[in-house]
Amino acid sequence: MEIEIINDNKFMVQKQAFPGMNTDVVIYSNKQMIEKMKLDKTLIQASNAAKLPGLVGNVMVMPDGHEGYGFPIGGVMASDAENGIVSPGAVGFDINCSVRLIKTNIEEAELRVNVENILDELFKNVPSGVGSRMNLGLSQKDLQKIAEHGVPYIIEKGFGIDEDIERIEENGGMSGADFSKVSKEARSRGLNELGTLGAGNHFLEIQKVESILDDKTAKAYGLYKGQIVIMVHTGSRGFGHQICSDYLKILLEYQKKHNIVLPDPELGYAHVGSNEFYDYMGAMKCAVNYAFTNKQIITNSIRKSFENVFKKSSDALGMDVLYDLSHNIVKLEEHMVMGKKRKVYVHRKGATRSFAAGRDEIPKKYRGVGQPVLIPGSMGTASYVLCGSDGAMEETFGSACHGAGRVMSRHQALREIPASKTFNSLSNKNISIRIRTKKLVSEEAEWTYKDVDEVVKTVGNAGIAKAVARNVPIAVVKG
Repeated sequence: MEIEIINDNKFMVQKQAFPGMNTDVVIYSNKQMIEKMKLDKTLIQASNAAKLPGLVGNVMVMPDGHEGYGFPIGGVMASDAENGIVSPGAVGFDINCSVRLIKTNIEEAELRVNVENILDELFKNVPSGVGSRMNLGLSQKDLQKIAEHGVPYIIEKGFGIDEDIERIEENGGMSGADFSKVSKEARSRGLNELGTLGAGNHFLEIQKVESILDDKTAKAYGLYKGQIVIMVHTGSRGFGHQICSDYLKILLEYQKKHNIVLPDPELGYAHVGSNEFYDYMGAMKCAVNYAFTNKQIITNSIRKSFENVFKKSSDALGMDVLYDLSHNIVKLEEHMVMGKKRKVYVHRKGATRSFAAGRDEIPKKYRGVGQPVLIPGSMGTASYVLCGSDGAMEETFGSACHGAGRVMSRHQALREIPASKTFNSLSNKNISIRIRTKKLVSEEAEWTYKDVDEVVKTVGNAGIAKAVARNVPIAVVKG
């Protein structure tokens, strides 16, 4: 595959590279990371996506990009709001897998004295691991309300405060969700998984703001050096996974019915305006709202855990949500395309929104500086708070990376990285851990991911997000 070098942080696969490509593929990377992308199907998958109908602008791959189901993780594409398509494979199985950051006014010394106790509380109050469940006494009627209305409904039931709502993408509830389009299997899986982390790369991490990289924006976000914050990374659990699985099957029949030949069977799609389009969007939005609600319930559990240990209210501990944003979603948005405003369905899979100052979608509190962009690292490495930029609005439909990005499969990690190596590394960095499954220590070891510092540096150099703060881990809870 011939890859054109545009500059040190931007590369291109031109649409002439493969027959049938309707647009170019632009890769935001550096020379080292793009070489790693060549080792799997990342660039092939992006090129296949460029063959889909109704696309607007380029297909893009972020520096954390790696092979996924049909569409690369770290991929972004947009389709026309009237004549385009929507593809579940370009959203992903874990619909609205997303990241939330909770601030505190706790200092590191105070946290260190209590860290083992707080980890015990978190491990008890936030179930984690494969199939983890939590009995909140919710009914199927509650599940419907959660799926259709999201966080505002669960806050009415006492799981948080009204201020949380405005600090969540879509205010924690995406309009247009239709519970009637969700299967019985998804409903059954969803009810008792609310309030749980799950497994895989999902985590709950206590971090310290190690350094401030943009004073003005950090002040607007309420961040300062030495501050203790909590990052939560999880999604829609089995509820969203089942919804994606259901609609992939439905769309296979849709392709047969309309004699659609796909560039990759995993890139099944529905045309905008079709019944299948409306059905998938209605169900997907239910999973989006479920995921935001899941993290809201977890936030409530985190606040209670800190209250139990520090013997203060969460309000006194300054436990405000900084922001919560998605990285597996498709959304109807308005963007400037070729000098004109245009509505498009933006697919972000393992990519996150990076809106610049002034956009109405940003909370008023941050509208003057730009939207917070939360970038988790891997277990034992730094995470970042970034800020949306004008460059992202101009080039990537307001999108940036979502994390470090894997470079090693889970099977390879289990073969090559003994758990003792990770435990020793965490101990040497004075990072405490609670984990349900020992094998996850190897699967999620820092060496299975790209260097998050390089990923963040690349998006900064490319002008699609700017770094605000670098956080380092103190303690982590995983499945």
